[in-house]
Amino acid sequence: MSQPVGHHGVIKWGLQSALWLCKVDVLPHPDAFLMPASVFSSIKGDLSGGITAGIVALPLALAFGVASGAGAAAGLYGAIALGLIAALLGGTRVQISGPTGPMTVVFASALGAFGGNLEVAMAVVLVGGLVQIGLGLLRTGSLVHFIPYPVISGFMSGVGVIIVLLQLGPLIGVPAESAPLQALLHLPQLLTAVNPQALTLGVLTLVILFLTPMRISRVIPSPLLALVLLTSVSLLLQFEVAEIGHIPVGLPEWHLPQFSLQDWSLIISLGLTLALLGSLDSLLTSLVTDSITHTRHQPNRELIGQGLGNMLCSFIGGLPGAGATMRTVVNVRSGGTTRLSGVIHALLLLTLLLGLAPLATHIPLAVLAGILIKVGIDILDYRLFKRLKTAPRSDILIMLAVFLLTVLVDLVMAVAVGVILAMGMLTRRVAREADIRFDDGNGHQSHQLEKIGPGVRVIHVKGPLFFGSASQMLDRIETVDQVIGTRHIIIDCRKVNFMDLTAIFALDSMVEKLEQHHQVRVVTTPALRTQLLQLNTPHLDERHLYTNLKAAQR
Repeated sequence: MSQPVGHHGVIKWGLQSALWLCKVDVLPHPDAFLMPASVFSSIKGDLSGGITAGIVALPLALAFGVASGAGAAAGLYGAIALGLIAALLGGTRVQISGPTGPMTVVFASALGAFGGNLEVAMAVVLVGGLVQIGLGLLRTGSLVHFIPYPVISGFMSGVGVIIVLLQLGPLIGVPAESAPLQALLHLPQLLTAVNPQALTLGVLTLVILFLTPMRISRVIPSPLLALVLLTSVSLLLQFEVAEIGHIPVGLPEWHLPQFSLQDWSLIISLGLTLALLGSLDSLLTSLVTDSITHTRHQPNRELIGQGLGNMLCSFIGGLPGAGATMRTVVNVRSGGTTRLSGVIHALLLLTLLLGLAPLATHIPLAVLAGILIKVGIDILDYRLFKRLKTAPRSDILIMLAVFLLTVLVDLVMAVAVGVILAMGMLTRRVAREADIRFDDGNGHQSHQLEKIGPGVRVIHVKGPLFFGSASQMLDRIETVDQVIGTRHIIIDCRKVNFMDLTAIFALDSMVEKLEQHHQVRVVTTPALRTQLLQLNTPHLDERHLYTNLKAAQR
């Protein structure tokens, strides 16, 4: 039986924990406190940045919570839990994390897929968090640089359109549709059931968000201004519009995610979607933060921090999230320089939850819809839209395919198809770099087969020889078999950049076929010859492989 821990044991444990946190760069190193001026200056900036980011995050958390179907409280719980854990343990010092548009869309899909069962939907969040931790431990954070920009552009623009379409209903005072395609198809019907009071609030929200001067937004963020002002107008004029309703006061209750065997595959699929999307969203925000602060984030640590935060969300019924670009930029511009700013942002939201939650019950859903529509419009990738006429046509096709699949079909399928299309087009471009020419015996090269000596012909292969280029080049080599008078065939591969297994096996089969009527030699670099010998293919052995062209002609 374990012994009770006394006060000294608790103090000792606390000191050890603090020292460990310092080692992993979660808390400031004790030596930092030897410089009071810089520390106080940093704390002042972090207070300003954290409070400002928290004020900006409040209406967004409420809006995302309502839009997800889990309720406004779920948005606050997610912003607090993820914001705190990611700030302490993540790999980007000043990043502000919380519910985001793309993550809300995926979670809303999960909640709808399980008939509104929050516990099963939280199992999806738990799986997503675990996968994010696994990705961090496997050190895959740097792979975000390999995702083609057109895929990211099409996906983010698609998510922006989804948010706008799903919020059109609440904006005009009718219930939200469950899918963007349904919202688009039912739009004529929705317009016949407009609530003029809700539409007025929604339009005024958009006017405030788009037209508030920057000098005012720096003091009071425009989303908060719209929230406070238009909620007051709705109450004073006694508008009959849908409101948020009851928000629990106090700390969230502990929930255990539920798993069922019949839904296991769907839980895993949606969890992977959340993990990949959250990781991509967070790491892209980290890149933006690096460019602003002139620092470098730790991508793998960021994934672990985000995963732990989302895991905590799954146990308290919080909305999953990721690094939020707008809130992070607000934090930096307001003076945030360390992890303390993210902690202050989360503690401010917690304070509001514990004391001011009842004040949010009368916030009109039309106002939140206006805020979310502004978010959706901001997500659209205007940088690529402006270059649709001049950008490479292949990249535009990829972007449009991902965009349409995101809006009309499925988020995961959209990204998967986009990456596959990008890989296919890249393979085609690389394959075009491969070339095959024949030596005419006088040092000149052409695409026509000529003799280099009595009955000897040399085929020069240049560029990458892989699954995308092997078949077309080897088809041309096959024509050598039809040339009368050819006794010796030399395939010169010394200028081949690399050769994959598909090309090696194809070349082996071609040597076997040509050897029925000719003597065949393959000339390679020493390194490639060693690689081919190690594979021990039947017809690419020491009898056929050379590293010198003259030696191969003997």
